Amino acid sequence: MTSTMKYSYLAVLLCCLLPLSNSHCFITEIKPGATHCQDFDDQTWHEVGSRWRNSKCMDCNCGGCCSAYMTPRKFPADCVSVFDSEACVYRVHKRDDPTVQCRIYVEVGK
Repeated sequence: MTSTMKYSYLAVLLCCLLPLSNSHCFITEIKPGATHCQDFDDQTWHEVGSRWRNSKCMDCNCGGCCSAYMTPRKFPADCVSVFDSEACVYRVHKRDDPTVQCRIYVEVGK
């Protein structure tokens, strides 16, 4: 197998895996000599090298942020997915009884 074929197979594999990765990330530029950076959502200041979780459930550092939660994609039809923004998690429970948790078969993200 030639190296071109190997790279072609790798490219196809990565394209197939892309829909399975649903994490939301972005990167930012750290200005040379900066000692602090500002969170885009909360407008709070943080020391370069530190990590924090903002009010939008994003895990951040001065170089960018990524979603801090997994998103359920497959679970029983009689269940519903609800986002808990304080805990930064999705809760999946029975539609007619929120006290009964449901099994999650597939979740994507982070």
